[in-house]
Amino acid sequence: MSMYGRDPWGGPLEICHDSATDDDRSRNLDLDRGALSRTLDETQQSWLLAGPGDQGRKKKKYVDLGCLVVSRKLFMWTVGVVLAAAVFAGLVAGIAKAIPKHHRPPPPPDDFTVALSKALMFFNAQKSGKLPKHINVPWRGNSCMKDGLSDPAVRRSLVGGYYDAGDAVKFNFPAAFSMTLLSWSVIEYSAKYEAVGELGHIRDTIKWGADYFLKTFNSTADTIDRVVMQVGSGATSPGSTQPNDHYCWMRPEDIDYPRPVVECHACSDLAAEMAAALAAASIVFKDNKAYSQKLVHGATTLFKFARQNRGRYSAGGSDAAKFYNSTSYWDEFVWGGAWMYLATGNSSYLQLATHPKLAKHAGAYWGGPDYGVFSWDNKLTGAQVLLSRLRLFLSPGYPYEEILRTFHNQTSIIMCSYLPIFKSFNRTKGGLIQLNHGRPQPLQYVVTAAFLASLYSDYLEAADTPGWYCGPHFYPIETLRSFARTQIEYILGKNPLKMSYVVGYGNRYPKRVHHRGASIPKNGVHYGCKGGWKWRDTKKPNPNIIVGAMVAGPDHHDGFKDVRKNYNYTEATLAGNAGLVAALVALSGEGHGVDKNTMFSAVPPMFPSPPPPPAPWKP
Repeated sequence: MSMYGRDPWGGPLEICHDSATDDDRSRNLDLDRGALSRTLDETQQSWLLAGPGDQGRKKKKYVDLGCLVVSRKLFMWTVGVVLAAAVFAGLVAGIAKAIPKHHRPPPPPDDFTVALSKALMFFNAQKSGKLPKHINVPWRGNSCMKDGLSDPAVRRSLVGGYYDAGDAVKFNFPAAFSMTLLSWSVIEYSAKYEAVGELGHIRDTIKWGADYFLKTFNSTADTIDRVVMQVGSGATSPGSTQPNDHYCWMRPEDIDYPRPVVECHACSDLAAEMAAALAAASIVFKDNKAYSQKLVHGATTLFKFARQNRGRYSAGGSDAAKFYNSTSYWDEFVWGGAWMYLATGNSSYLQLATHPKLAKHAGAYWGGPDYGVFSWDNKLTGAQVLLSRLRLFLSPGYPYEEILRTFHNQTSIIMCSYLPIFKSFNRTKGGLIQLNHGRPQPLQYVVTAAFLASLYSDYLEAADTPGWYCGPHFYPIETLRSFARTQIEYILGKNPLKMSYVVGYGNRYPKRVHHRGASIPKNGVHYGCKGGWKWRDTKKPNPNIIVGAMVAGPDHHDGFKDVRKNYNYTEATLAGNAGLVAALVALSGEGHGVDKNTMFSAVPPMFPSPPPPPAPWKP
């Protein structure tokens, strides 16, 4: 029987039905007649004739890797080469580790960094009270351990703080300014301080001053009626032989005469500056919440006292009037108010600091010969720069924008006045700017100007602003840095006398600094009030080097007299050295700008209020 179907290849497809059984078909498949008729070659015949053992030996010549069959001999060679290479690589690595490495030494620190480390040492030499072990000033020791306790009108400890200059008086007004300035430099340049290993040192320096200020008033109270303004006496009445810190010439460790405490009950300038110092320090120590809050509380109490008890601390012919006379307290209100706002975020302080009438009283609009000079007496310039920072980085808008824009424009004008092309200030032939118009002790004003110029240039750079305008002329920010750099380089030795005015820096520096502790040897001999006069009057160099002290500086002819008794040339002060430290850290290193955010750590997000609607339209 057959069936025909369609062959897919074009012919008929026949499907046959075979009646043979499956067993028959199986037997037929066992025998392939075509295969039997085909002739085998020699290799095939050898496979058929070989025994079971021979086939196993042939198969072992190859290695089956699954996807690849390779010669066993080639496989063994490959494995051996890989193992040998691994052993060789390990041997080379071991030898490389055993050979001592010669790293390229880091580049030496720049001149500003070297000078910075030395300038900070001056504050160690000025510490009063029980000294810490790490002070690194071998000729200093504990001193004036009865301050405050020995005054029957006070009867509380005022131990600690800093001696102002070459004497042993503790003036709170310039000391507070010094601590504010140091804190400002840390807030802006903490990364630089840390990079050179001085962050801990500068923080200790600030804390030493802040801890003392907290002793000088009732810092736990919300309201006070007095503040200590001075410990020690510097009165030098003609013909007076009363032992005090100016008449006597003796080491602070040997002082045995009475040290009176002077308090004030109406001293807005002093209290506002001390408030600024504590407020700025609270930002420096924001990582220590309890201590930072303690500083903020003290600052709040002081600023409240300053506002409620108006008056100049130096009024009435006191010692302060002779040595650190304050001309006004309005600039301290602007300056202190700005720092209080930054420390607390309380907008009432910003409203005060930006009040147009306050700015007018502080002299923001009338100029004058000392306009743009930043010092322990005049804080307006510093406040203008600080508030310009607020506008550049936060842009608080209405209602502060108008006065902040005014301060910003005034800051630009001040920066223009520092440039040689403008004639606001004279210069010596050696290039030193005369910010105090040829009067003695010029360097303390030069360093603060250098700090502000360098800082403001960093502000502009951080705000992606390449420069600023002086009238129709545009100046790049490098112009400001060049001004700051050349002024500090003058102080460090690039001057006609080739003399460094920072003790211990360079090969030539003043050897007869007007400083009691540095001029009297620590030889176990107690030199009394008049006993130290011989060390004051000798022409020999000081036996102790007060490292980092920036002296008062040269005269307006670039001349300098290294004479111990002439303090207008050779005396160093806290305020002067604070400005020097701030300027040096601003100029030191490369690639580190200002820290934009830390300053505003206590300031809440600002949502500017909309301006008032326009007046109704009238036809």
